[in-house]
Amino acid sequence: MITLDAVTKTYSAEVSIGPVSAEIARGGITALVGPNGAGKSTVLTMIGRLLGADEGTIEVGGHDIATTRSRTLATVLSILRQENHFVTRLTVRQLVGFGRFPHSRGRLTAEDERHIDAAIDFLDLADLQDRYLDQLSGGQRQRAYVAMVLAQDTEYVLLDEPLNNLDMQHAVQMMRQLRRAADELGRTVVVVLHDVNFAAHYADRILAMQDGQVVEHGAPREIMTDEVLTRVFHTEVQVVEGPHGPLAVYY
Repeated sequence: MITLDAVTKTYSAEVSIGPVSAEIARGGITALVGPNGAGKSTVLTMIGRLLGADEGTIEVGGHDIATTRSRTLATVLSILRQENHFVTRLTVRQLVGFGRFPHSRGRLTAEDERHIDAAIDFLDLADLQDRYLDQLSGGQRQRAYVAMVLAQDTEYVLLDEPLNNLDMQHAVQMMRQLRRAADELGRTVVVVLHDVNFAAHYADRILAMQDGQVVEHGAPREIMTDEVLTRVFHTEVQVVEGPHGPLAVYY
């Protein structure tokens, strides 16, 4: 379980996040949704300890992230931010190998290679593993970064807008693979999404944010209502029943 207790982050007198208190259950996929500037990425980054909270506490799997050793925490949670820019020219396999650093400290063992192989196969990258990142399409590159995170072999996986810059086909493929990671690998996936329909279809739980606060938290059918989405996104939304569940229609 991930627990946030009165977590705040203040940037200025006009811009602040929190206090945020929430519990994210172990297992499955939890989607963070909300309008731009709601605080989704900030909260995810604080959970991943890439950004320090000004107040409050965050625990991941029983570990207080403020006091747990970095090496220990890196075996519990992994995080992929939006800014995935490596200045060094890397192959897909080299990139995925970085996910093993918390375990290998740079000296890959046979066990590390096994995890790298598994992550590459899981993301269907075997035919691309010797290609350089700058030779890949945006969708292929994004899959490589997610493979790196999965190779880290942590129970908790945090992903900040992994569908960014993906077309519809590749966005669907990515969400299917994250669903498989939760179901087949037993990972707890927490993902920031802009598209609430993707959240409704693939996530087990949705945490909706607005103006730096958590305003709704529940199963997709609890969040996917006209009233809730209209209030969260500040625009009129109608929820209709599609062939595979509720869909939000924006006006």
